[in-house]
Parts: sequence; C-alpha cells; structure tokens
Amino acid sequence: MKIRKYHPDELDRLVEIWYEGSLYAHDFIMQSYWGSQRKAMKETYLPMAETHVIIVEGKIAGFISMVDNYLAALFVNVDHQGKGYGKKLLQFVKEKRKQIQLKVYLKNEQAIHFYRKNGFKIQAEQLDEPTGEKEYVMEWNSGN
Repeated sequence: MKIRKYHPDELDRLVEIWYEGSLYAHDFIMQSYWGSQRKAMKETYLPMAETHVIIVEGKIAGFISMVDNYLAALFVNVDHQGKGYGKKLLQFVKEKRKQIQLKVYLKNEQAIHFYRKNGFKIQAEQLDEPTGEKEYVMEWNSGN
C-alpha cells in the first residue's frame, strides 16, 4: 500500500470511484444529479485540486482531493471500504495541514461518524443549493 500524487491518465478511474461512491453513500440524491457532474469532476474539479491516490496491490483503491485547506473529496472504491484506506488518506493530508474543513450531507451518517471519529467537529449546518439537501460544515484543527 502506498499513497502518491495521481497521474492525469488516471482521471477516468478517479471519476468512476467518485461516481460509484457518490451513488453508494448518497442514495437520497437522484442518480441523474451525479451523472450530470461527471464531466465537471473530470475536467474542472479534479484537475484544480491537489489529489493523492492510495495504491493497493497495484490498483487505485481510493483518493483524496484538497483545495487549499478544504477537503473537496475523499472516496474509497466500494470494494475496498472498511479496510482503513480512507483513514490513511485523511491522515496523509492531516500531516501537511494545521486545519481542514469539509462539507458532508446530514443524511450521510456513516461519513459524519467517520469524520467525528477522526477529530472533526461540526461548525455549522447549511443547505446545499444544487441538491436541496442539508449539510454540515465540519472542521479539524491540529491543536485539538
């Protein structure tokens, strides 16, 4: 297992992991919404972020994308979930920052539990305009 920067030729695989993970974790949002975001994810969001992949047995098992101190994406391939890879990716970026902020849907209880367990605290609740879903703004600080 190793963590490294992604290569641009891996974008299609990252988009697949993101899409499958989004459908799995966000079954309360219409599938068509996630489908409509695939192109932007590949052409805009992933290229603008600092993205690292976790490699297990020669294959990408997941990835983490940061935009400054904002955790824009943390996705582990559905087949590899529950094996600690998300925690390892999160730890990797925590070692390089003093603060991390993220947003997570209120209905994604598994993710909220994961982030709380990893030291994040809820800062605010707001509405995600594109989906109409409520979300938490969560934050981690190295001093806590």
